[in-house]
Amino acid sequence: MQATTTTAPPHLGERVMAAINRDPRTAPHGMRNDALLAGALAVVATALALLVNDGLRPDALGWSLLLAAHVPLVWRRRHPVPVLLVALACVAPYHALDNNHTAPIPATMVVLYTIAATGTVRRTLLTGTTVIGVTLIINALTNPDGAVELLRISGWIVAVLFCGIDVRYYRQYVAAIVERAERAERTREEEARRRVAEERLRIARDLHDLLAHSITLIGVQTSVAAHVLAADPDRLDHEAVAKALDDISDTCRTARGELRTTLEVLRAAEHGDGRGPLPGLDGIAHLAETARTAGARVDLTVRADHAPPAVGAAAYRIVQEALTNSVRHGGPGLSIQVNVYEKDGALHVSVTDDGTGPTAGGTPGFGLVGMRERARSVGGTLDAGPGVGGGFEVSAVLPELSVLSVPPPSPELSAPSVHREEA
Repeated sequence: MQATTTTAPPHLGERVMAAINRDPRTAPHGMRNDALLAGALAVVATALALLVNDGLRPDALGWSLLLAAHVPLVWRRRHPVPVLLVALACVAPYHALDNNHTAPIPATMVVLYTIAATGTVRRTLLTGTTVIGVTLIINALTNPDGAVELLRISGWIVAVLFCGIDVRYYRQYVAAIVERAERAERTREEEARRRVAEERLRIARDLHDLLAHSITLIGVQTSVAAHVLAADPDRLDHEAVAKALDDISDTCRTARGELRTTLEVLRAAEHGDGRGPLPGLDGIAHLAETARTAGARVDLTVRADHAPPAVGAAAYRIVQEALTNSVRHGGPGLSIQVNVYEKDGALHVSVTDDGTGPTAGGTPGFGLVGMRERARSVGGTLDAGPGVGGGFEVSAVLPELSVLSVPPPSPELSAPSVHREEA
């Protein structure tokens, strides 16, 4: 059975605060509520006209003007200024006839509050000045000696207007807080999506480099074993075959370990940590050794004591991909020069071979694109193309004080000018 959850209705205080914080022009059922408000204010005005001794009790014309002043309140949210003008057009002759002066005050104050709460300060001040001026003129005609009454009325008008202005600023403040909170939430979600995308791209690059390198070496070593087996079956070189098979086994074990390390990040959130960083500069010697087992002559020079983990990992992957491409496309008798050294605050990586180069018309893969992205991910640059004396050359400059927030370029922008078929 499915459990059903019920949401408790908001308390009265919460409903009141929600009504205060909401712009009255966007409130639901605004016209219906204003019609009810106009009826309630008309009842209050009638009671005041009958019970309060402040001028004459309205006659038929006075009652008509008094009740007519409440009708425009139905549209006070959308058109506050026209509503005030219509109300004043009814209230002014009502006061001029010396009818009860207290009765129209509630409706007039509600309209003034609406103008202050929904308009600009300039419009509010202009409206207040106009209303006070009209009140002064009417009071001078009906009660020339009522200076205290004039001050009392003007004080109420000023108080209501400032109350409306304060409420409007409070609503703007609350709206700004809500907007900032929503923007911060969107920013957190976008940052989380960006980090997920970057992590997926990093894992994809690591898997490409690892599998391309390992599979290429296994293919070369398998070809060596097959050649030994087929060259002279009568005088089989068991030692050479065993060495080739051992090399294949070592390559598989190394690839399995690196694959486990690469994929461990996918479980880091669940288990709390991984199995350590990926290989860095200290793993380049192993890459050179695996290339030698594939039949290439590798001359390795590393003159760098240390490098930041991200820079070391980028250098390792660049050398790994460059060696993979050289072994795959270099041909027989391949010689490779690998130089890693520090200069001018940057780590320089150079891999040069004297092979035959890529096959014309081959389909370009993602190796060169991945190397360029790895270099740019740590703020560096990478160049790849045919060498001066033949073969192929890859050179990269990786700043050791890199900014890791540099976004990786798209494959379309980072594709090299010289394509080489790689895994």
